[in-house]
Amino acid sequence: MSGQLTTSIAGHYASAVTVVSCSFSSAESLVQGQVFFLPVNPGLQGYHAVFSNKQVWRGYYNTIVYTALGTAIGVMVTITGSFVLSRKEFPMRNFITALFTVTMFFGGGMIPFYLLIKNLRLVDTIWAIVLPGAFNVWLGIVGRTFIQSTISEELFEATSLDGGSYFHFFTRVVLPLSKPILAVLALNFAVGHWNSYFNALIFFNDFDKFPLQLVLRNILISNKIDPASLNATDAKTLMEKQYLAELMKYSLIIVSSAPLLIVYPFVQKYFIKGVMVGSIKG
Repeated sequence: MSGQLTTSIAGHYASAVTVVSCSFSSAESLVQGQVFFLPVNPGLQGYHAVFSNKQVWRGYYNTIVYTALGTAIGVMVTITGSFVLSRKEFPMRNFITALFTVTMFFGGGMIPFYLLIKNLRLVDTIWAIVLPGAFNVWLGIVGRTFIQSTISEELFEATSLDGGSYFHFFTRVVLPLSKPILAVLALNFAVGHWNSYFNALIFFNDFDKFPLQLVLRNILISNKIDPASLNATDAKTLMEKQYLAELMKYSLIIVSSAPLLIVYPFVQKYFIKGVMVGSIKG
């Protein structure tokens, strides 16, 4: 089992190195299959083609805004819901938990979802991206487990004796002691919003509001060519464009993944600690 895990990790690292090498290689070397591990005829042609497009910078800005706002709202709503569901004196705790759990297996479908957003007049607004899914059921259950297993009931009793309410207990005791789980929630919401494209695809009509993922998708589509359209006069130009499109695939992977790869090491310790909440200790 250990050997299989090591082999799998090595394979992932090799794939990552290959993607990076392909992004720095020349288009001709990439198309001809000459790139295996190290860059061949290295250059920045792919990155230059990506960043010379103004829509990429606009997409970056939009994605950062959607990710920051969506993560803040998601963490706030989810940790609040987790706290409420963790209180044993809450009479409908089990019923609401079961009701939320059902939504993990069954959904209303895309058409009712679109009609709901449309009736709320959220189409073509930022709220169509950041509000749906603000409460993540699975993360809510993880947060509830963390609060129940980490924050003792004696702390609530001490807060009550001092005249504190549930709000005071939540803001002054629970939140300061929940940094690990807050990091877990923030990381999961941030990754989800950063990689999200489907909601923007169906709810946005304005290209200037497109997130980075949709912008990169449009760049790839615009650089694709139909071989049937080739003729003797423009064959060379179109083939060069096709080569560049192949190179840009790898450059776009690096461009879209780099921010998360940079941030993850700083929150990794909190992520591991939060995920291990509730595990069996021997």
